[in-house]
Amino acid sequence: MKKTILAVLLIIGMLTWVVYDFVDKPNMEASSDTQDNKVGDELDDTEESATLQESDKIGLAQGNKAPDFELSTLDGKTVRLSDFKGQKVMLNFWATWCPPCRAEMPDMQKLHENENVVVLAVNLTETESSMENISGFVEELALTFPILLDEKIEVAGLYKIQPIPTSYLIDTTGHIYNVAFGALHYKTMVEEFEKMK
Repeated sequence: MKKTILAVLLIIGMLTWVVYDFVDKPNMEASSDTQDNKVGDELDDTEESATLQESDKIGLAQGNKAPDFELSTLDGKTVRLSDFKGQKVMLNFWATWCPPCRAEMPDMQKLHENENVVVLAVNLTETESSMENISGFVEELALTFPILLDEKIEVAGLYKIQPIPTSYLIDTTGHIYNVAFGALHYKTMVEEFEKMK
């Protein structure tokens, strides 16, 4: 009789364990999945955050956010690069004494007139012999895009300009799409801007 009671208790215990395991296991899996999803979501958020942080990194490499600056124009207005967020920008560094700069200017004017691109021409003013040279140059070539005066070469230093002309092609989000050293032709300018967002 004791053996029978012991066998019945053992069978009841095993059945209870099986029922408990069967009922509780899906809850544990669901809890584990939820936790895994939370961890997965956290990882996704972290990766997304890292990607956002990387794309918001200010620098001079392709994909970096272009460093903001403020300069006065030839006609006395104040311009910031960030004023043009949402627009494609050709940020060009030049001087009147630079033959390739002179050669490139008519194509930049054509780009300004014919394409949906903002042209900002930063003159390395400290290297010029006089302000009249700049005004005369602009008048002679009938330039109508903003001429920015980098009087202390601070922005040129910020952008580490070595050869001139140098152009930074900036997309609508304010990130550097490409950097061009030397004079660009109109066709190349258009092709480059058509590739970007």
